[in-house]
Amino acid sequence: MRRTKEDAEQTRRAILESAMDIFYEKGYSKTTFDEIAKRINLTKGAVYWYFRNKPDIVAALINDFSDRYMALVDEFLSQYPETSFERIIKMELFINKQIRESQQLYKFLFFVTCQMEWSEAIINKIQPSIEQTKQVMRNLFIDALSTLQTQKKIRADVNVSMICEILMAQYSGLLEAAFTRRLTNEFDTVVETGFNLIFNSIKTEGEK
Repeated sequence: MRRTKEDAEQTRRAILESAMDIFYEKGYSKTTFDEIAKRINLTKGAVYWYFRNKPDIVAALINDFSDRYMALVDEFLSQYPETSFERIIKMELFINKQIRESQQLYKFLFFVTCQMEWSEAIINKIQPSIEQTKQVMRNLFIDALSTLQTQKKIRADVNVSMICEILMAQYSGLLEAAFTRRLTNEFDTVVETGFNLIFNSIKTEGEK
């Protein structure tokens, strides 16, 4: 029985990797279950055994990304436990490094950023998975910024939740610009500069 479970998990992983490769190459709408199956020598029926449709595959990929993202964040925080403005920036630069070094991570983020056709039907189908991933990132920012505000390093009148949304939107926009090669400056430098501009606008006078 254990061998069967291990085989099933290996097959599931192979299906997700095959789907990710084709999503990356062709986009969501042009990818078929037949292509996903043929690339790993399975039948279309075998793919349907694990996933009912493409939104289910995307949801599984997002869940896997969320797990991996949290593992990377935990690894980073174990190295830099003290909250600071610099730590927040270093964490984003650390993630950037992982994106450059991991082909699968790069493909996933390129796909969801540039290749995914986000129709309302698809969004509704995978909204829980999307929200779970967003919430992980949102909580990290809010926790860090709230701590800095408590330490009187951020002005008391600053809406930490709003700043969190701005930082997330800024990073997402810069990531898309990097993927589509629209940045005229180096990605890490632009990310660091953008975060510092926002941080300098919310710091208390003693922190500037």
